[in-house]
Amino acid sequence: MERWVGRVALVTGASSGIGAALCESLVRSGMKVVGIARGVEQIKSLSENLKGSKGSLLPLKCDLNKEEDIRNVFDTIKKELGGVDICINNAGLTNGKGILNSTVEEMHEVSNVNVIALCLCSQLTILSMRERGVDDGHIININSTAGHAVIPRGTKFYAATKFAVRAITEGLRQEMREAKSHIRITASIN
Repeated sequence: MERWVGRVALVTGASSGIGAALCESLVRSGMKVVGIARGVEQIKSLSENLKGSKGSLLPLKCDLNKEEDIRNVFDTIKKELGGVDICINNAGLTNGKGILNSTVEEMHEVSNVNVIALCLCSQLTILSMRERGVDDGHIININSTAGHAVIPRGTKFYAATKFAVRAITEGLRQEMREAKSHIRITASIN
């Protein structure tokens, strides 16, 4: 972790669970972390608890269903911290329903968070790295076992989006290889 001290990490879905734990660990390791979520109050509380740590946590409100919110986050990061070196696409959403019981609006919301926002955050992260000549950055997509096997519970549409995360991760990895870039693209299963 020493090479990452002082560098900038973006964590989506940072208000609780894995996202909050990632923020805490990265801040304690000396990184400048930007934690984003719709419910920013929990991130603000975590930031207060981490005061005096080796790194820092900047909480930002962001609805991953809104492109403008995502772009505003990246603008703020560029202005205040220079750019993103690590992007951890952790946010995930399910409506707890099967495909037959989901409305189009619900499917759009799940797709927007789990697929479209992940793609946009990845695009903007790579753009940020390229603008600054960073070729050792990392994008980590937090996936789920549902991205490897459709589970019997009523979350079939969620599983479809998580299968997409696998394909997106591999596609980005191939694009980076074709560009002879050392930016790493990884998927992790929660």
